Amino acid sequence: MRTRPVVLCAAGLLAGCFGSNDESLQGYVEGTYVYVSPETPGRVVERPATAGAMIAEGDVLARLDSSDEEEAIAGAEARLAQARAQLANLLSGKRPEEISVIEAELREAQTAFKLADEDHARQVQLREKGVVSNTAVDDATARRDTALAKLQAIERQLDVARLPARAEEIDAAERNVAVLDSALSQAHIALDRRTLLAPADGFVEETFFEPGERVAAGQPVVSLLPEANKKIRFFLPEPMLAGVELGETVAVACDNCEDGLTAEITFIATEAEFTPPVIYSKDNRDKLVFRVDARPLGEAALLKVGQPVDVALVPGAGS
Repeated sequence: MRTRPVVLCAAGLLAGCFGSNDESLQGYVEGTYVYVSPETPGRVVERPATAGAMIAEGDVLARLDSSDEEEAIAGAEARLAQARAQLANLLSGKRPEEISVIEAELREAQTAFKLADEDHARQVQLREKGVVSNTAVDDATARRDTALAKLQAIERQLDVARLPARAEEIDAAERNVAVLDSALSQAHIALDRRTLLAPADGFVEETFFEPGERVAAGQPVVSLLPEANKKIRFFLPEPMLAGVELGETVAVACDNCEDGLTAEITFIATEAEFTPPVIYSKDNRDKLVFRVDARPLGEAALLKVGQPVDVALVPGAGS
């Protein structure tokens, strides 16, 4: 179903747009400002934004001193590098130099065992020939067994040295790396927040701080009027409410404005209110009205906040 457009005309054009019985409506251009402020206090070191300038989304509005944040990043990077080195050490086992020492001890133990084993065999042969007593054989057996036990102990020590650390130690080290990596990310976020960026395309209405001044957390540095935050506000008498719907296109006109300006209705109040004092007259001050907001389209977005418009509905237009 095709919706009926609503046409808004300036009071000066009413005679051409409406019949003599049509009732004029009044409204104005409204704007919702964005006050850009830092999340933490600091000294303003740069403020590229200037009042009256048009800016694009992402443009730098101001920068705060970030020396503390930069030092925090350097410290976080150093701690993270240390933790990663400790984790790598746990995963790789002992150093090659330490393993070389154990391998040397192993070769020495192998030689000692070989000599002890040969001596034991010789003592057994001599006992069979009646040259030595059983005591000599027992002593040789003890020396051989001792050398064997030492050799086996060093072999196990070498095996352990080649293994990585225990699973619990590795898990703890990995968790420590993750925590420090997160801390580094947080430090970078804190640094990024020292630069105030434009959240949208818009107009810089006012600046509140100069470079060198200190600003508190949450205190606005720049006020910005995004282009999308402008709207035309007018008040619709209850008898006309049924003829207006969301999404309808309206034609906008005002004193000395160009012809053909349009807007789109984005809001219709659900509750009535008394005619606002800023637009009341003796003839309609007691009437209940419904607030209507319309988003300016095209050149209508150039209208200034606070600019008055006298409007009226055109019955049956576009039907």
